[in-house]
This record gives sequence, structure tokens and C-alpha cells, in this order.
Amino acid sequence: MPRRKRLFLPGVPVHLVQRGVGRQAVFFEDADYKAYGYWMKESAAQYQVDIHAFVLMTNHVHILASAAEGACFSQFMQHIGRHYVPYINKKYERSGTLWEGRFRSSLIKSDRHFLTVMRYIELNPVRAHMVQDPALYRWSSYRHNTGIKPLTFVTPHPLYEALGKDHASRTERYQRLFADALPDDDLNAIRLAMRKGELE
Repeated sequence: MPRRKRLFLPGVPVHLVQRGVGRQAVFFEDADYKAYGYWMKESAAQYQVDIHAFVLMTNHVHILASAAEGACFSQFMQHIGRHYVPYINKKYERSGTLWEGRFRSSLIKSDRHFLTVMRYIELNPVRAHMVQDPALYRWSSYRHNTGIKPLTFVTPHPLYEALGKDHASRTERYQRLFADALPDDDLNAIRLAMRKGELE
């Protein structure tokens, strides 16, 4: 059966997901998260990808990004993998693939879904019962987007910037979006979109 052709559009946000083979761990200690973050930053600069949100979980990765040249996402993810997989294999004396096939992607075609997907991504550690507050999880963009700890490689999207007239009001309003868990309907819609390739 032929693989579904990826659809990327210039400037349209994309939700990217990559999982460890067999749902096994891809991060084993703090240095691994830092290494992935370094190559993610490097790849974003090289391929002119704007990262708006991300989370590095034990066995998978979520990234919300956009790019003026939509076709660059494959190169963006491949660049990270070309560095991170050999790093892990050498460090832990293993061989073979680290990831479960190709990364998955979903176009965020409607503005009304954008902030919901940001919340979905940054609430992953809470849903996984790793932390009670997303601010306590170090390996995501939540602390950047709420003004706690800036990251140089996270770029604010216009829909995020529209939350407030200045940085303080914007981060405060964004933080208030996390007062409640995402409704099941939103969770199911985002997960279905990863199979379909778009969230309308």
C-alpha cells in the first residue's frame, strides 16, 4: 500500500510527532534532552522553520511549527535524526533505528485550533502523570510561552501574539488557558488529525 503523501503549505502550522520504535524510550538522561534540543535549534535555523511549541517526552516528541517554505519539514526532521540517532547509538552502545518509521504530521488549517494544539502539546507531561503543573516539566516550550524561562529558538506565532498587547499580558493570558484540562472532544480531534494528516 503506498504511503500517504505529506501535505505541507507555506506558512500553515504543522503538528509533528515522532515516536520511539516499539514505543520504547528515546531519551534516557538530561544530556539526551539537551542534545536533541541543540539539534532541533540548529535544524530550525538551517531550514528556516519557526518552532512555536514542543515537548520532549520519554518515548516521543511533539513539535508545532511553521515555515515559509512548507516542503522543508522533512529536511528539518531528518537533520535532527541524522545527528541524534548516531549520538544515542554510540552513547548507549546500540545499533539500528531509534524511531518508529516516519514522523507523523498534521496541518493545522483552522486558526481556532492553533492554541488548542499548543495546549495539547505542552500538557502532555500532565496527562502522562509525570508532573501536576506543566511549569514543572523542563523539556517543553511551556515555560517559554508563559514567560518563565526564555528559549532562543521558540518563535511566537501571530495567534499567540494576539493574546495580549505586550509580553506580560500575553503570557498571563496564555497561562490562564491551562487552568482546565483539554476536553475529550479536542483530544480525540487532534489524535484523529494525526492519522488523517490535517486538522480542519
